[in-house]
Amino acid sequence: MSFTQSHLKVGELATGQELTVPVYRIEATCNNAPKVFIQANVHGAEVQGNAVIFQLMKRLETMDVKGEVTLLPLANPLGINQKSGEFTLGRFDPITGVNWNREYLDHKVNIAAWYQLHLHLDDAALVQAYRLYLIESCQTTLANEWGVTTGKRLAVTLQSLAHEADIVIDLHTGPKSCKHMYCPEYDMASASFFSIPFSLVIPNDFGGAMDEAAFCPWWQLSDYLETQGRSLKVPVAAFTLELGSQELIDMDDAASDAMGILAYLSHRGVITDKVEPAKMARHGCYLKDYKKYHAPKAGLVEYQAKLGHMLDAGKSLANILRLDRYGTNEEFTKLALTQDCVPILHFASASVYQGTELYKVMTNLFEL
Repeated sequence: MSFTQSHLKVGELATGQELTVPVYRIEATCNNAPKVFIQANVHGAEVQGNAVIFQLMKRLETMDVKGEVTLLPLANPLGINQKSGEFTLGRFDPITGVNWNREYLDHKVNIAAWYQLHLHLDDAALVQAYRLYLIESCQTTLANEWGVTTGKRLAVTLQSLAHEADIVIDLHTGPKSCKHMYCPEYDMASASFFSIPFSLVIPNDFGGAMDEAAFCPWWQLSDYLETQGRSLKVPVAAFTLELGSQELIDMDDAASDAMGILAYLSHRGVITDKVEPAKMARHGCYLKDYKKYHAPKAGLVEYQAKLGHMLDAGKSLANILRLDRYGTNEEFTKLALTQDCVPILHFASASVYQGTELYKVMTNLFEL
């Protein structure tokens, strides 16, 4: 099987040039197979997902693909090109300061009212009608006579494509990070297919990210139908995969993560080829137990805790060096936490303000 290539317009530069994203697609050969949407590099410095898409394409071209697969590498051309010296600054829209990954549309569907108009439909027709409603909601937002911001136009354009799919995977990385993923609570079991050791289990709350934009409306519909005595399994699965650290490409790592995605697609019947998930320990924690640790003082940080490894309470997390306090008891401060945790990521720079989000750690872990 081979991919077709097209380009999706997501905005325009001040000088008039169009901003476009490459779109690669394999058409479905079976109408009943799930549709897949995978994007990468919404944050400019988070480039590893592009390597994963490359590895996926090379493998999918040799496989028996039943469901439509749409792949969007380089999903944010403006963010990718936000460079300052050797660094990529593309985490925030430079015009508004908003995180590129917090611009997706919260549909705020009045589900009770919507369902009253559609309760006569069987499950398949109901799902199709709701899907069309979400896509039309995106198109209406983009056509607003008052216009939308640059970041909103990019996000909602991508979201409109994602709403066509049954499986949505958004590829990211952290600043300095180990691999982890975000998984909705209703779909926790799916985490066991990906080649990722840590999962953050997220509730049915919209926080602005692509995975939530994809699954929250469906989860809300499913929950409402339950109150009406009608059972509908949430028909859309959506995940965010955090593939390590930003500003790095590792093709061997990308091959491993591609195989994890293929194991999940095999399980879902998107491909007929049997791909087994990697044998590895997998642990999760609920999002409420994913804690942020902020620098208690400014200074130069020596990061000591090893990412992706258990850190016992009282063990060294990091040290802060303050040369302006040389000769005092504040010249060198050791930092530790009062509970066991697994550090997942830390700030990219050794130079920090007081209050900088220094680490994110998982607590109260459980086996998946």
